Amino acid sequence: MKNAVTTLLLLMFVFSGNAQQLKDSVVPPAKPLKLSHAEPLYVDLIRDLGARKGEKEINIGFGVNNDKQYVSYTGFAEYELAVANRLGLEVEVPFEMYQHNHQKGVLLPDNRIEGVKLAAQYTFLVSDKYQTSMAVGYIQEFELSSFSDIDHNGKLFEGTSYNPIFIAAKRWSSNIHTLIYAGPVAEQFFDTNTWRTSAQVNANLHYVFHGGYFVGVETNMEFSDEKPSFVFHPQFKVPFSKKVSLGVVAGIPASDHAHQGLSGMVRLIWVP
Repeated sequence: MKNAVTTLLLLMFVFSGNAQQLKDSVVPPAKPLKLSHAEPLYVDLIRDLGARKGEKEINIGFGVNNDKQYVSYTGFAEYELAVANRLGLEVEVPFEMYQHNHQKGVLLPDNRIEGVKLAAQYTFLVSDKYQTSMAVGYIQEFELSSFSDIDHNGKLFEGTSYNPIFIAAKRWSSNIHTLIYAGPVAEQFFDTNTWRTSAQVNANLHYVFHGGYFVGVETNMEFSDEKPSFVFHPQFKVPFSKKVSLGVVAGIPASDHAHQGLSGMVRLIWVP
């Protein structure tokens, strides 16, 4: 009996050791290739290009715009999550408030939560040879009515917009990064059942320093039935740690729009 117990304990010890060795020898699956691209700060991406499953990010931003007839204060909160390798989702809630400047007689727009944006982005190409990533995406925005309309008329939504996008980014060196973000936008207004269409093209050039710092310029262009709109957004990003960064953006209009002036924005980026 004593010999049987000794033999059993010996076998348990041997098998447990083999199981541990087998566990230690299992190689975790290799992560898919992901290139580091400088991400624009004004019109940012839905998720990093080539994002890996489980990656997430929270952004909070505030801005001031001089619309010449009044001053508007904007802000947003957004949450990004890669639900699978190279597939990212985002939800964003922007808001806008208004204040008179020196032109006291101007009728102010109503303060409002602008809407709820739901978006998806899939990176279909990550090329190590060409240091290039490409993605397609889609943004659906449900445009909320102003607070006064909701209060008096009970009307929650005033419209929606449909915005497919294409993104291509290239690293010319470890420092020089370029990115193109473009797509048509179709806005539907429920009250009048009318539509407004436009095309947006955003071209970006950034110089990235060691440690994730960068400076660059984002050129936001919009083409519609009205005059084309061109706004330059010089910007820089400062990482305080691996999890927290701050982006600062200025807005300089380059087209002759009557209600377009200088603007500024800060974006706090947190990786949980």
